[in-house]
Amino acid sequence: MAAEEAEEALGLFTGIGLSEAKARETLRNGALSALLRRAVLQARSALGPALDKATGTLLYNAAARLKDPKHLGFLVGYIARREILTDLQLSAALEYVRSHPLEPLDVADFERACGVGVCITPEQIEEAVEAVISKHRAELLAERYHFNMGLLMGEARSQLRWADGKTIKNEVDLQVLHLLGPKTEADLEKKPKVAKARLAPAEKQKVAVVENGDMGTETKSLLEQLRGEALKFHKPGENYKTEGYVVTPNTMALLKQHLAITGGQVRTRFPPEPNGILHIGHAKAINFNFGYAKANGGVCFLRYDDTNPEKEEEKYFTAIREMVEWLGYQPYAVTHASDYFDQLYTWALELIRRGQAYVCHQKVEEIKGHNPPPSPWRDRPVEESLLLFEDMRKGKFGEGEATLRMKLVMEDGKMDPVAYRVKFTPHHRTGDKWCIYPTYDYTHCLCDSIEHITHSLCTKEFQARRSSYFWLCNALDVYCPVQWEYGRLNLLYTVVSKRKIIRLVETGAVRDWDDPRLFTLTALRRRGFPPEAINNFCARVGVTVAQATMEPHLLEACAREVLNEQAPRAMAVLEPLKVTITNFPAPKALEVLVPNFPADDSRGFHKVPFHQTVYIEETDFREEADKGYKRLAPGQPVGLRHTGYVITVQNVIKDVSGRVIELEVTCTKSDVAEKPKAFIHWVSVPLACEVRLYERLFLHKNPEDPSEVPGGFLSDLNPDSLRVVHNALVDSSVRSARPFDKFQFERLGYFSVDPDSEEGKMVFNRTVTLKEDPGKA
Repeated sequence: MAAEEAEEALGLFTGIGLSEAKARETLRNGALSALLRRAVLQARSALGPALDKATGTLLYNAAARLKDPKHLGFLVGYIARREILTDLQLSAALEYVRSHPLEPLDVADFERACGVGVCITPEQIEEAVEAVISKHRAELLAERYHFNMGLLMGEARSQLRWADGKTIKNEVDLQVLHLLGPKTEADLEKKPKVAKARLAPAEKQKVAVVENGDMGTETKSLLEQLRGEALKFHKPGENYKTEGYVVTPNTMALLKQHLAITGGQVRTRFPPEPNGILHIGHAKAINFNFGYAKANGGVCFLRYDDTNPEKEEEKYFTAIREMVEWLGYQPYAVTHASDYFDQLYTWALELIRRGQAYVCHQKVEEIKGHNPPPSPWRDRPVEESLLLFEDMRKGKFGEGEATLRMKLVMEDGKMDPVAYRVKFTPHHRTGDKWCIYPTYDYTHCLCDSIEHITHSLCTKEFQARRSSYFWLCNALDVYCPVQWEYGRLNLLYTVVSKRKIIRLVETGAVRDWDDPRLFTLTALRRRGFPPEAINNFCARVGVTVAQATMEPHLLEACAREVLNEQAPRAMAVLEPLKVTITNFPAPKALEVLVPNFPADDSRGFHKVPFHQTVYIEETDFREEADKGYKRLAPGQPVGLRHTGYVITVQNVIKDVSGRVIELEVTCTKSDVAEKPKAFIHWVSVPLACEVRLYERLFLHKNPEDPSEVPGGFLSDLNPDSLRVVHNALVDSSVRSARPFDKFQFERLGYFSVDPDSEEGKMVFNRTVTLKEDPGKA
């Protein structure tokens, strides 16, 4: 804007009551200042140069909040004629024009919706307030000025929608004063807080608000969060009400056809690329897509985005579906982008015919980045692009020699995204039928359209693709869904990039994609995380649009909550010390009943043999008891959990190096012995097993951040991330356990049976410790 124009606009803006600072701020927004200038000039032509501040405020709000500038003159006319007088009327007018995109507007219907010509008399306000106060008279007399006066205001306003709010408030205050008289000292005292009734555990589902990686809790379940009102999503068939949605002359007819097909059903989709394993971030996407559909009585598709055959493998297709079902979701249908290759190709031809796409020969390197040179082939004739695209399909161009590009500028400034490229790689499902494959920018929105998706939910990095999403559907005159973006879920102390996980596997830092130190979903399952814990974690993170970066200990806390209810108790010893009971009270092993869940006997018991020889943890014995040490030592007995016996050391046996290798003890029934300071776990006639103890894979919170880890993520590996205990012992009650079965080993933590287990040698992974390690918080 030229200096003279800017000075003129500044005068116009301050002339309607804006402060100079606000007027200059408005000038920096080119689009807003142009609209406001138009509005002010139109109003001045009707009302003269002197506009009052109330009119100026309405003009500013109309220019700032109007989504479609073509209606500006229409609304300003009502403001200038004093037919729209309040912000309440203006809000109704803005909502009306937004929800009625087609021309011409029904003027009579518009005026009814905005209260044009409605005159509320003081008598009407007085009568309405009187009726409301009469309805609540008993409560008012009982609670006096502690009563919620906002309730009176709200009910009166609902009866008199277009009445002035201040006038209603004055009338409420006047009539309340007449009823109750002036405030007393008791009225001025603060109302005592009423303790909230506690929810039963089954009713309680804590959900979190994410702030800098911490979680504050609210009692809202994931399904409650995902019901439409919480997210303010459009209803099926009301796509056009969404901010930024592009309305064409065919929009309403296409939406009508869409509703006829879906019956108004909510439809979402989870569209992973089958070129890697799902990770914890995908768990949020799965919960969001499947959960939103479920919460609103809809359906969710699992659609594989299989448009890049170079990176796709059968194991990824299988693992993705397994993980979706493991988290508890059943797809309405399993589809593939490749199911629609024929239709996508037909639409590509139509796009060229409409002059909206062209064949380009710029190299990949030339069109990378944000400011590539424009294509010299952008304006080539339609017939020429059709012939060249056919040559691409027939394999007459090599890889990188030609692409099909769409004629649009995306939100991030990127120009003419690629729609098709040449790849001479057989496809997992279509074989050698195609040597051209569509890109995400071309495929995704059209597959959503084909499947009549109502809510296309994706993470924030795809926001720059929203413009191409709407553009492409409209360029082809097909049903256009709505894309909504939400914040990603990231975890500290890990990497989730497929490329980086492959590097970890290739260098031997981890065994494979399901190594329990990773945060892929297969790794979390192998480590023993229950699916409910992962879903609860996603619920606590919430469905905010802000990116959430969380500490692993928050996920571990969710696991403890679930495992405490799900994992039966057993006893295991990681570093065994042999203990011989010299006065064992029976000639053979006794059977001890151990509760599966000590807090709930109704959930059953299991039998554990109790023999003359038992094994305890080495750390549960000391030759000299320090102050505060409560476990076994000479002269300091301990109880053996669940046996009803207390043992006392009689003899300490050592090897030639002086290491304690056996204890000889005597036992006494606990009901006659002095109560010991502690009870310890033990095993007898045990099974040998291997136990794998996991710590964080990386030493720093952000291993991918060069400022935190200058040497790169591979230099940040924790040398103590895995400790294998080869000769651990576990009680025989777990003998029949299968891979992924979970147990709480008393006093040690929660453990899961690893698939590496064999006959005679079980393998357990420690999922989490019983309590959070304060050093990791």
